[in-house]
Amino acid sequence: MKASKMGYNPEYQEEAPSSEDLAALSGYAVLEFGAPWCGHCKAAASAVESVLSSKNLPHIKVFDGKGKRLGRAFQVKLWPTLILLESGKEVARVVRPVAVGDVQALFATLEN
Repeated sequence: MKASKMGYNPEYQEEAPSSEDLAALSGYAVLEFGAPWCGHCKAAASAVESVLSSKNLPHIKVFDGKGKRLGRAFQVKLWPTLILLESGKEVARVVRPVAVGDVQALFATLEN
């Protein structure tokens, strides 16, 4: 999957994975929607990098926008939106994280 990288993925990819690609995932992965020019995405980048660089899981970073199906399928309305997937299914979501704690909250359900 081109948009995926283990740990922190610094680049948004135009080519989004298909729903079938995501359904085929096993284990956990983080799916991030945003745009490289988005001010909120740029502001969140250091917090996202700080948390995800220490995680050994795929970070799928998708360039979202008008006419992009995957973002609509996940009902993304604001950027960045980070979604924790377990075997392709959404288990948690954070929208417009600013601080490290905001991104860490994505994994709170795993620690219980």
